[in-house]
Amino acid sequence: MGEYVDHEVSDDPLHVLRHSTAHLLAAAVTELYPDVKYGIGPPVQDGFYYDFAFSSPIAESDLPAIESRMRRIVHEDRPFVQETLTRAEAIDEFRKRGQDYKLELINDKVEGDEVSVYHTGDFIDLCRGPHVASTRDLKAFKLLRLAGAYWRGDEKQPQLTRIYGTSWPAPKDLEEHLKFLEEAEKRDHKRIGKDLKLFMVDERVGAGLPLWLPAGATVRRELERFIVDEELARGYLHVRTPDVARLDLYRQSGHAQLYGENMYPPMKFEDGEELELRPVNCPHHIVIYQSDLRSYRDLPMRIAEIGNNWRYERSGTLIGLNRVRAFALNDAHIFCTPEQLMDEVKGAIELALYFSEVLGIEDWSYRLSSRDNVKEKWLGTEEQWERAQTALADALKAMGQSFEVGVGEAAFYGPKIDFQVKDVHRREFTNSTVQIDFQLPERFGLEYVAEDGSRKRPVMVHRGAAGSMERVFSYLIERYAGAFPTWLHPVQVVVAPLTDSQHDYAKGVVDKLRRAKLRVELDARPQKVDRKVRDAKLQKVPYIVVAGPRDVEAGVISVRDRSDNRTEETVEAFVERVTTEVAERRR
Repeated sequence: MGEYVDHEVSDDPLHVLRHSTAHLLAAAVTELYPDVKYGIGPPVQDGFYYDFAFSSPIAESDLPAIESRMRRIVHEDRPFVQETLTRAEAIDEFRKRGQDYKLELINDKVEGDEVSVYHTGDFIDLCRGPHVASTRDLKAFKLLRLAGAYWRGDEKQPQLTRIYGTSWPAPKDLEEHLKFLEEAEKRDHKRIGKDLKLFMVDERVGAGLPLWLPAGATVRRELERFIVDEELARGYLHVRTPDVARLDLYRQSGHAQLYGENMYPPMKFEDGEELELRPVNCPHHIVIYQSDLRSYRDLPMRIAEIGNNWRYERSGTLIGLNRVRAFALNDAHIFCTPEQLMDEVKGAIELALYFSEVLGIEDWSYRLSSRDNVKEKWLGTEEQWERAQTALADALKAMGQSFEVGVGEAAFYGPKIDFQVKDVHRREFTNSTVQIDFQLPERFGLEYVAEDGSRKRPVMVHRGAAGSMERVFSYLIERYAGAFPTWLHPVQVVVAPLTDSQHDYAKGVVDKLRRAKLRVELDARPQKVDRKVRDAKLQKVPYIVVAGPRDVEAGVISVRDRSDNRTEETVEAFVERVTTEVAERRR
């Protein structure tokens, strides 16, 4: 982008349009709030934002007035005019305007004596462009919301007010996007999680520390059973390890030195011992590997765990279940010979694909995350990294999978394959990973006895096939809008007697369904059956069974599903149908 920040200049038409709309926003804000200080305003996916320091707080109720001033500037047809100033001239210009943030960017980001600025009427911004020709070219935009943002992403810096907006080439494009946002808001996992009583966050417990309510815990339990059973069937060995370890363990792994900013402060005791909430599971699994002398016959050894991890995410980055401070990761570490490496990487990819297929994760792509040239950030030699990156790329190519490369996105100990998933908001996040690691086996001196009796170093593969329980759960809430597949839903069947006279019959139906290991609730409230049906639908329950006088007489049940399809069948036939659906994990 054109700002003097760490982004590339782009002449993509949509990029230019949104960048120009960000300048339009800043021009309108400086007219309405003459003493405002402005930071940066880049285009982002589907829109733009601009950061401001207001002398008095503004609210979202102020956005219509700002948007109105933006439209007036559009009507005035102000051109975007580029000018090149000397460094001294630029400093003088922004100093006269009291724009301290721009002065800081000139000092930190501008190289040489030439400084590019853009004028939009009286508004001037430090910028390399490009922009549209005139404000009249900005035909379809909308301001969306406010947020807090630290200057340059540093929590030690002042917190600014970020105004988000969206901009499109034509009004019809904007209308379609606003409809998309409306639908995405309906599916927001934070909203549905509250409505369906799946999870909660309470400030008394702490930000980023979700509490799983009974319904949400039920879904999580089913997810974990599915994951563990499948991994056991594929030769994984499931273990349990503690949430804490001595800090020395993470010094040996390198996490304390290279990942320390994401870790909680250690717990220090009078005897000098330091315990650390673990940010990862791998050192624990390494200790288990080292608990016995391993032979080549024992390899590959696949140690798996749904293990709790703790990472000190900054408060401004926490989002529902998507980014939290405590999470349970579907984690595994595979110890194998170099000759087994390719098959193990492929197997890890195949498992992630299987989990995605069953859960209904559809919009995703592969990213091969490699290291950059900042040597201090990484462990190991260039030759080791090249071997690992080549092995990952070869595995994807052998499976006929395309991928992009993410330079600088690797873990500090090795490159990785990231499964990049898009949620209903079109936000991209990393769900599953497969990582090759030559470093930790070296740092911990891992060995196995080779066929010739010599001691050799195993290769380590880190993999998270289903991701964290929190993040995948948030995705599933939004993917299904709370209407989970029957096998996952907290309550699979609600049985509602028409009147008190059918209570005993309904209770007998409930008993039969529970003996079939279905999750059933009896709604015996003194309410009309229409109310019971409506309440069950609001909770997205897959099946509602109504028992009336004719059902009792005929020895059947009246069943309706979430789509209001209705059948009349025996309890035995219904049990067989639903248990088959659950067993096959149908979507």
